[in-house]
Amino acid sequence: MFLNTFKSGIFQKEFRRQLFVTLSAVLITFCHGIALGWLSPMLPQLQSKEETPLDFFIDVNEASWLGAAISLGGVSGNFFFSFVMGRFGRKVALYGLAIPNTCIWVLFYFASSVEMLYVARVCAGLTGGGMFVVLPIFISEIADNSVRGRFGSFFSLGINMGILVGFIVSSHVPYHVIPCAVIALPLVYLFLCTRFPETPHQLLRWGREQEAQQSLRFYRRCDGPVVSKEAERAYQKEYDTMLHVIQQQVKASETVGLSIQDFCNKRALMALLTGLVLMIANIFTGTFAFINYMSNIFEAVHTTLEPNTNTIIIGAVQILGTIASIYLVDRYGRKPLLIISSAGSALGTAVFGLYAFFAEETDADLSAYSAWLPVVIMAVIIFIANVGIISVTMVVLVEILPQKIRAVATSFCLGCLSFFAFTSLKAFPLMMHYLGLAATMWGCAAVAALVLFYVVVFVEETKGRVTYE
Repeated sequence: MFLNTFKSGIFQKEFRRQLFVTLSAVLITFCHGIALGWLSPMLPQLQSKEETPLDFFIDVNEASWLGAAISLGGVSGNFFFSFVMGRFGRKVALYGLAIPNTCIWVLFYFASSVEMLYVARVCAGLTGGGMFVVLPIFISEIADNSVRGRFGSFFSLGINMGILVGFIVSSHVPYHVIPCAVIALPLVYLFLCTRFPETPHQLLRWGREQEAQQSLRFYRRCDGPVVSKEAERAYQKEYDTMLHVIQQQVKASETVGLSIQDFCNKRALMALLTGLVLMIANIFTGTFAFINYMSNIFEAVHTTLEPNTNTIIIGAVQILGTIASIYLVDRYGRKPLLIISSAGSALGTAVFGLYAFFAEETDADLSAYSAWLPVVIMAVIIFIANVGIISVTMVVLVEILPQKIRAVATSFCLGCLSFFAFTSLKAFPLMMHYLGLAATMWGCAAVAALVLFYVVVFVEETKGRVTYE
C-alpha cells in the first residue's frame, strides 16, 4: 500500500522532474548531516587522552563549545544566505552552500588545535543556517501544491540519512580517511545544481517573464514537443495566477516597500509567534542536542550495548520517522503530525528521564533492562519527533508566513533557531554534568508539553495553502 501510494503520488510522471530537482538540492543536507553525525561518536575519542586521533584532547568545557560552535555559524548563515537569496536569486544561494561545507572537511583533516575544530563547526553552521533559509523556500516555489509537503520533508530526510552515515563512518572509519571521502559530495551537488533553472517566482520578481514561463514549463513538464491540452490549460492557469499575484506584490513593494505595519498586523504577528514556537519545539524538546551528544547520553545511563552501536540504531530510526512524515504530511495535514509529535516527545523524554534517574541516583539493579530499554525509549522519542516537530516545522514556517514578509521573517525565525541551538548545545553537556541527565530530560519534556498546548489551541492547518499569496 505504501509503495502504491507513492507511485500514484510523487513518482507520477508530471512530478518526476520536481522530484529530481528536489533530491539534487537536498544533497547538500545529506552532506551537512554527515558533519552533524560526525560529532557524537567522535567526541568521546577527542575527550580521551589515550584514544584521541589528533595531537591533542579536549575537556568537557571545550566539548560544549565544540558542540555549540555550529550555532554561531548558523546565525551568520541565516542572514547571509537570506541576503544572497534576495539579491542574487535562489540558484546562487544554492551554489554558495557548497563552499562552507567543503571547508568543514579541509579543517577537520588539517586540525592541529581545538580552535580549528571550532572553525570547522562554524562552517557547518554556515551551511546549516543557509540551508534552512534557502531550501524550504526553493522547494516551495518549484513544487506543485499537492506534493509540496512531501517534497519539503525530503529536507529532513537528507539530513537524517547524512547523520546516520556520519554516525557509522566516525565510529568505524579512521579519522583522517573520512574527510578525503566526503569532500567529493559537495562537488557532485554543485554539478547537479547546474542542471535546473531559477524558480519562476524569482524570475517574475525580476521582471523576466519569458524565462519565468520557460522555468515553470520545465518544472511542470510542459516543455516537450507534445503537451496535452489538459496540461497546457493547467500550466497557463497557474502561470497567469502567479504572474498576477507577484506583479501586485512587486508593485506594492515599489510603492510602499516593506514597512513595520507589514509585521504588526494580526496575521503577521500570529505567524511570527507560531514560527518562534516551532523553533523552540525544534530545539528545546531536545532532539537536536540528543543527536549531537547521543553516545554520551548512552554512557550516562550505563547501557550494556556499545554506545556508538546505540547511536547508529537511533540514526536509522530517524530516517524511518522522516519517511513516515513524507507519507503522512500531505494526507493528514501538518497540525495532526505536530500534535502527535509534541505529545509523544513529552511522554518519551519524561520516561527516559525516569530511567536515567534510577540509573544515576539509585542503587536499583537495571541490568535486565540496560541492554535494550534505553535505546528503545530513545528510538521512540527520535521517531515521533521526526514525524512532526523536526520534519514538518520548516514546511509550516514557509506556508504560514505572508509572502511579503516571508524572506525577512524566515531569516528572523531561523536566526532565533540558531540562537536556541547554541544555547541548547552549550548547556546540554553542562546540565548533564552538574544537574544530571534525568533533570535535563524532564526539562525537555516540560517544553514539549507547552508546545503541545500551543499547537492544539493556536496553530492553523496549512495543508494546500498557496505559497505566493
